[in-house]
Amino acid sequence: MQFSDFSLDRRLLQSLEHQGINTPTPIQEAAIPVALAGKDLMASSKTGSGKTFAFLLPALQRVISTKALSKQDPRVLILLPTRELANQVYAELRSLVANTQYRAVSILGGENFNDQAKALARSPHFIVATPGRLADHLEQRHLYLNGLELLILDEADRMLDLGFAPQLRAINSAADHRKRQTLMFSATLAHEEVQALAGELLKEPRHVAVGASNEANPDIQQRLYLADNLTHKEALLQQLLTQSNFQQAIIFTATRVDAERLSQLVQSWGHSAIGLSGELAQNKRNQVMDGFARGQTSVLVTTDVASRGLDLTNVGLVVNFDMPKFAEEYIHRIGRTGRAGAKGDAASLVGPKDWRAFERIEAFLGHSIERASIDGLAASFSGLAPERKTSNKRPTNKSATKPRSAKKQPNKPVSRDKRFMTAVDVGDAPMRRKPTKPDVGDNDK
Repeated sequence: MQFSDFSLDRRLLQSLEHQGINTPTPIQEAAIPVALAGKDLMASSKTGSGKTFAFLLPALQRVISTKALSKQDPRVLILLPTRELANQVYAELRSLVANTQYRAVSILGGENFNDQAKALARSPHFIVATPGRLADHLEQRHLYLNGLELLILDEADRMLDLGFAPQLRAINSAADHRKRQTLMFSATLAHEEVQALAGELLKEPRHVAVGASNEANPDIQQRLYLADNLTHKEALLQQLLTQSNFQQAIIFTATRVDAERLSQLVQSWGHSAIGLSGELAQNKRNQVMDGFARGQTSVLVTTDVASRGLDLTNVGLVVNFDMPKFAEEYIHRIGRTGRAGAKGDAASLVGPKDWRAFERIEAFLGHSIERASIDGLAASFSGLAPERKTSNKRPTNKSATKPRSAKKQPNKPVSRDKRFMTAVDVGDAPMRRKPTKPDVGDNDK
């Protein structure tokens, strides 16, 4: 199948041809016909599958080929969880509208609010936004959504995890649900909150799933390196950066402080490196990502703020210096490499504190990750053994329970909770997925 088989406007086909894009990916082949038919859609596909064009092309075709419901209101609204992902989608959209009369704006947290209000007053046809900031403009009546024709939610599960459910519902309430088409893309359709939100936003949606959400890109070689402690991890990281053949690399850490510390450490090893975290101001974050995309630095050290959506084709190595909190985030992290048919390497440095998270990741993947080692840096740590289950039966030999001292011990009441409490890694406890606020910055709203 070719994109020309979708009966798209010739200007869209010319734009795709100019970019050297002729054949749709599986998610594009499955989702585009449904969207072009005007049906609501729930779609899931693995990272790097090309879903951005799966919703941008139908959106543009709708605007080009149909009459607007309103001359003032935006026709298409695209919501994304983070500024980095929104900037990337906005760049793709601008390349597609370049040969048309249609206007697009981005409305993101961390940027000048008054300038955004002025841009909205010029009645753009397309808006790419983060939910919090768009909800703020709605509250200030800088725009109305009565004439909205198409609402697109990309990375819906991520937006819910970041606590944007109230803003998404406010945006939905501001738009005419009867006239609007809605497309929802999510890494997984089994997410309970995604299902609940879909029930509110979508009308008899078609379902499309291409590739399991726990399925990693086969072009990515995954390896596990055991580490005894922080110093051991740093030594492994240094050797990986020295021995690996990569043009660019991304190192994922757990905290903002670690991102900055490790970026300085990597620089001391002779690599051009820079740190990225949500604590940085928006203009600084844009500079960091733009410089890395242009190849000005070879190593990006970041938190999960850069784990989704960024299409960086020169990244040949991803290192999980710290394991992610949620297993599905692992797929998004390593998905920064092995893109557009290229081969990639993903290395995970796992110490005693990371082991429980690593076990959850392997269980999520449904297979083991290859164990590897570096000469001279083998770990004494080999993984945590399964915990023993304590028996509730009383010992038959009562004398064995008595203290050796003749002095009688006072009887103290002990609660049931304390009797059965053990000092185990908190990762053992079943975790109920709650909306969290990972390191995406204070201004993503």
